[in-house]
Amino acid sequence: MARYDNSYSRFIAWMKVVLPLAALGVLSTLFLLARTVDPSRAISSSGVDVEGMAREMRIGSPDYAGVTKDGTAISLRAESARPDLERKGLMTAHVVRGVLETVAGRRYEISALDALVDPGAAEIVLEGDVIVQSTSGYEIRTERMDASVDETRLESRGAVIAKGPPGTLRAGGMVLRATTGGDRGHVLVFNGGVKLIYDPKAKD
Repeated sequence: MARYDNSYSRFIAWMKVVLPLAALGVLSTLFLLARTVDPSRAISSSGVDVEGMAREMRIGSPDYAGVTKDGTAISLRAESARPDLERKGLMTAHVVRGVLETVAGRRYEISALDALVDPGAAEIVLEGDVIVQSTSGYEIRTERMDASVDETRLESRGAVIAKGPPGTLRAGGMVLRATTGGDRGHVLVFNGGVKLIYDPKAKD
């Protein structure tokens, strides 16, 4: 019995030496036979379009809902959104619609073809056939409008056409913002060479 134990012990001792050496031999053979990998060649020959994959990264029907510091409820929805490839940290959204409802009961419905979203700055740039419709009867059209989701503010620094109770109004810009004084009111201001074509029938 003791002889069997000694033979078994010697066998185990040899295996502890032989197996690691055999493993090293196999690994060295693999390294000798393996070709040097060119990373740039691997990427080009893989057939993977990295930029194309980034362009296809999108979110379907994203939406946002929140309340500004001055109490206006905001809801926004788009058909799709994706990371902006040229501007890091920004998102582009397409076919955007939104609603602003103030504490005083004013409602503004917004629509645009595109939007650039900056989550860090809580800013949204609406572009392409931007339309704002208010409960006071105004329909405002412009090509670009800056919006904030942190405070009640819609601002256009470009040409604006507004149709409302007095008639058709043209201006170089407009801003919807909260009034000062803590009454949580809001004011819609047209500026930059305002021209009004008065239409008496518009009140009817």
